[in-house]
Order: sequence, then C-alpha cells, then structure tokens
Amino acid sequence: MKNILILLVLALFAREASAVEAGTPAPDFTLKSTKGENLRLKEYRGKVVLLNFWASWCGPCRQEMPVLERIRSRYEPLGVVVLGVNVDSDEGKALAIAKDAGVNFPLLLDTGQGVSEAYDVSAMPFTVLVDRDGNVSWIHKGYNAGDEVHYVDRLKSLIRTPASAD
Repeated sequence: MKNILILLVLALFAREASAVEAGTPAPDFTLKSTKGENLRLKEYRGKVVLLNFWASWCGPCRQEMPVLERIRSRYEPLGVVVLGVNVDSDEGKALAIAKDAGVNFPLLLDTGQGVSEAYDVSAMPFTVLVDRDGNVSWIHKGYNAGDEVHYVDRLKSLIRTPASAD
C-alpha cells in the first residue's frame, strides 16, 4: 500500500513538472491541417504564434473565431501566426464552423488529442502565445468578449521583442 501511495505522488509530481507554463519551451508537434498539409510548430520559430485550442461544441470558441481572424489579418504582416487546433473527432463540423466564421488561418486537427494533452488543455477555448524563440509566453483559458484586448497587448509586446541570437 505504501508503494502505491509513493507511485501516485510521483506520478502527480511528474505531471506537474511537465505542465506547460509561461517561460517553458512550447511542446513541438506536427498536426494535419484541414487542407491536408502536415504543419509543425517548430517551423514557425522566429515568428510569434497564437495557438488556439477549440471545439465545435464550445460556444465561446465559436464566438472567438472571428476575433482571432481579425487579429490574424491585422498582425500577420508583423510576424504573427494564428493556428487553430480543433479537438473534435468530426473534421466536417470543424470545417463548417470555420467557414461560417470566415476563418483564413490554418486549422489543425488534434482528433487524438495528443497535442491537447501535451499542452495540458483544461478549458475551451485555450489560447497559448509562443514567442519567437519557441517558448510559451502566456496562457489564457476561456473567452469572454473583450479578452482580445489582452491578446493584442501581449502580441504587441512579443512583436517588439526580437528572437534571441542563439
């Protein structure tokens, strides 16, 4: 019994140690897009990346999508990439919602939810800002109208910060 308790405590600490937090490297991944391309996060090194995990059943996710598209449109010329990571098992629902929202940023399919687990996604939507060096800069859970002000403030700060010379 004592050994089982020790194993449970170690497992808990291992999960906490692997949790994605601001200042830690963003877990790299490769996911297929709705256009059939394999996209890898590491390929965007040198750019500021806004990763947005979402699901078709999530009302706030659908409300946020046009906002993310406006952010993409405004800040893409300044080196910002918006990537939507859909966690649904039904690609058709994701495509329909994105089309209705007028989304032009890449939509990635995390049907097995492996990337969501790597990022410890605990709410929907779940937004992660990744700096030019590939480190997590900020995490935001959920969405309420007006939250985009915080996204933009943080994006502007990251845009002004050059990548390290490493």
